[in-house]
Amino acid sequence: MQTEIEAKWLNIVPDEFRKVLYAAGATLVNEERLMVRKVFDYSDMSLEANGGWVRVRDEGDKVTMSYKQLSDRTVYGTKEVSVTVSDFNDSCAFLESIGLVANSIQETKRESWKIEGAEIEIDTWPWIPSFVEIEAESVEKLKEVAEKLGLDYEQALHGSVELAYQAVYDVSEAEIDRWEDINFTTIPDWLSSKKKQSTT
Repeated sequence: MQTEIEAKWLNIVPDEFRKVLYAAGATLVNEERLMVRKVFDYSDMSLEANGGWVRVRDEGDKVTMSYKQLSDRTVYGTKEVSVTVSDFNDSCAFLESIGLVANSIQETKRESWKIEGAEIEIDTWPWIPSFVEIEAESVEKLKEVAEKLGLDYEQALHGSVELAYQAVYDVSEAEIDRWEDINFTTIPDWLSSKKKQSTT
């Protein structure tokens, strides 16, 4: 599996960050589009027990099937192997036919940019502020691009999206992993009640 050298910065205002990207000479690769994914595990959650999960994602222009594994929340802690597949529903059916179970259906919006070989994603997930993710070939390049975009590497987060939800809501990682639907609807009452008090 390939190590993903990437980092996230929370609470990005997309319109403002686009101005930063243009000023830095970044190139827009894909405009914001809706992405739909299903996350799978075995019924005994044995993949999750080892930090892993299987994902099928409709990215708008292609469909991918991936196995991801999170060993720790450092810049080297996430590994992934991914293949492009021809059909979202057929791929989900394939996984179910070999015994995996869909645990969650998730909607997101993503806008993709590139600069100096690094990939930059403006990600918007339901019920939380947008954030930016940068993936690069090395930690040195990751830090260099972050600095060019005015992002403080000391504020970078590593790992999956649970961290972004935990910044807003008083929820555990295990709770988030068991949400069946994450979609662009009104914040559910059960989640709204767990929103943290603003410190600003």
